[in-house]
Amino acid sequence: MIFYNQVYQYTDKEEKNRIRIIEINHDVACFVQLHCDTSMPKTILISDLEHELQSDILLAIPDPFATSYSDEDLTKKQIQKRDEDWRVVSESWDIYKEAILNQKEREKALSDIANKYGIAKLKAKRIFTRFWQRGLNKNALLPDYIYSGGKGKEKKLKATSKVGPKRKYTKEEGISITEDVKKQFIYVIKKYYRKKERLSLMETYDYLLREFYSDEYYENGVRKFRVWDSGRIPTYDQFYYWFKKLEDPQIDIQMRYSQKEYELKHRPILSNSTLETDGPGTRFQIDATIADIYLVSSFDRNLIIGRPIVYGVIDVYSRLMTGIYVGLEGPSWIGAMMALDNMVTDKVEFCKKFDISIDESQWPAHHLPEIIIADRGEFEGYSVESLINNIHIKIENTSPYRGDLKGIIERQFRTINGKIKRKSPGAIQKEYRERGDRDYRLDASLNLKEFTKIIIHLVLHHNQKIIEKYPLEKEMIVAGLTATPINLWNWGIENKKGRLQTINNQNILRLNLLPKGKARITRAGIKFKGLSYGSDKALNEQWYLKMRNRSIGVVFDPRDMSQIYIPHTDGRDFDTCFLLDTSSQYHGNTLEEIEFYQELIQEAKQQEANKQKENTLNLDAAIENVIKQAKTEKKQTNDPNVSKAEKVKNIRANRQAEKIMNREEEKFDLLEKSIRDTGEVVEFTNKNSDIIETPKKSSSRLMDKLRKKRDEEYGKDK
Repeated sequence: MIFYNQVYQYTDKEEKNRIRIIEINHDVACFVQLHCDTSMPKTILISDLEHELQSDILLAIPDPFATSYSDEDLTKKQIQKRDEDWRVVSESWDIYKEAILNQKEREKALSDIANKYGIAKLKAKRIFTRFWQRGLNKNALLPDYIYSGGKGKEKKLKATSKVGPKRKYTKEEGISITEDVKKQFIYVIKKYYRKKERLSLMETYDYLLREFYSDEYYENGVRKFRVWDSGRIPTYDQFYYWFKKLEDPQIDIQMRYSQKEYELKHRPILSNSTLETDGPGTRFQIDATIADIYLVSSFDRNLIIGRPIVYGVIDVYSRLMTGIYVGLEGPSWIGAMMALDNMVTDKVEFCKKFDISIDESQWPAHHLPEIIIADRGEFEGYSVESLINNIHIKIENTSPYRGDLKGIIERQFRTINGKIKRKSPGAIQKEYRERGDRDYRLDASLNLKEFTKIIIHLVLHHNQKIIEKYPLEKEMIVAGLTATPINLWNWGIENKKGRLQTINNQNILRLNLLPKGKARITRAGIKFKGLSYGSDKALNEQWYLKMRNRSIGVVFDPRDMSQIYIPHTDGRDFDTCFLLDTSSQYHGNTLEEIEFYQELIQEAKQQEANKQKENTLNLDAAIENVIKQAKTEKKQTNDPNVSKAEKVKNIRANRQAEKIMNREEEKFDLLEKSIRDTGEVVEFTNKNSDIIETPKKSSSRLMDKLRKKRDEEYGKDK
């Protein structure tokens, strides 16, 4: 089967002979070559392509341009060039599609587009070529700055370095637009241009001259301004050039008109307001509901865990359920993320996990749509931008008064809840219980896995059920088609355009679905959410030394913070970071649990804060008392007859004497006190006793006192 936006490669030709399917119209497909500067669409019969596939002449290959870029990783220049080219494509592709795909009308259509946007015809061809070749999404139009040495930064000009052409009609050279001059431009634009008075750009330029490039004077009491010479002021052309370079049309319209005016007439139109579809995959609706049943724990059926969340994704054209999620996450982005992941999962393998055996014909959905219709809330977050820019899935958020835009999935939820109420124990029977009624929560018997099995059976039944009042087309009636989701899905793939896309690497989708954050590289590891992570790449490339204190983008799963992921710059792979030993106690914990533990630590520290302060104050007081007592005793024993020189002269002798006294006090005596007291004292006669008793002359007063004390103790012993 040939799929829209699929990349194929011929095996009997050169390696670079790859093609991408950019349109499918009944029995004809349009494709472009992937490795040409200006590759224009060509047509081929789908039957010929299928024959080449069956003959292994043509092989489906992974998309070589599948990426996971984040706008935070792009420069302003890259985003600006991408958005400028995207404006040409988004506003022209739907209008001129048939003409561009028609070889006879193509040149005229491209000329009209070039004239409309004021660009060269060759540039228009290159813009569309890049759009077709690189995946039919917004980020396909990104310039390849990643392969060049520069980052597209503007040159820093000095006031003396005038650039640009010389003036034709004046001799003055003019001034250069430095950073200071740019700040002046931005100032007057904010002060005068972005106001409800809606001054023209020329009037704003006049205010620029009045504010910064003129002298004020009074004539007959009237304030007037004298503009400087033309060689000392910026020209209007310079002002206009930098206005266009720095402009933000969205802010300009919102400030000059209103937010409502921008939303109504000027915002980018990324979706079709009509509910009409042209085949399977054009529009999927996604929604969540809280099931009307109470479940029990999978570990102990006596523990009631509450009501589960059911997410569903349904194809608007065929009513086929394309993805589900049954769990306790949500309604939130995590629950929606699981449903979108299931949307591209092989349903045969998915059902096998729940001991349900099916073949692909019973549930053939594992594709990406062109548009997803969703509620406001979880689909208005940051993660949606990655889906829009990298996967090229348009998101239509229903307004508060347009709940009918996803009535198909909401109706299916009502059907599911109706089945559950009639058959399942623990189902909610009444919104309000009366006195004496049995508490239906006590009847809960199903765990989460068993309830998921029930939902799968309901989905399989729905896919085979006839849809009443489905607006059958004439071709369907002639073909004798029965309006079941499976039949409508298969018939639409064969006979309608559709916008089904396949994804070869599910991790690419998951990288775009998972929440993103910023981690910081430190000597203690990669810090994120208060935890420390490490990776082999960071160690081998010496990140902890070369990139210390630098921020890096990461992707994480808040349900298990045991590892985080660093996407590669090419958007096609990632590096895994695991918890270091210093944070290993949080292995297997969710982000909510970790934040709870961290709050407990902070609360414990706060509770001990006053006690710690009290201990510090008491410590200071104790030290001060010791010092005060020492000063008092020194003052009492101070000998005024001893000079300062004598006090500092014999420090070494004093130290030696103090050491001898300390040794007497500190020495170990292993005998018990009673034995030591009754011990016999043996006297020895020393021939040199006269020499010992006669103290040597010393200038150390402490040593003299020590000898005197020794003599006194010796006299007591006798």
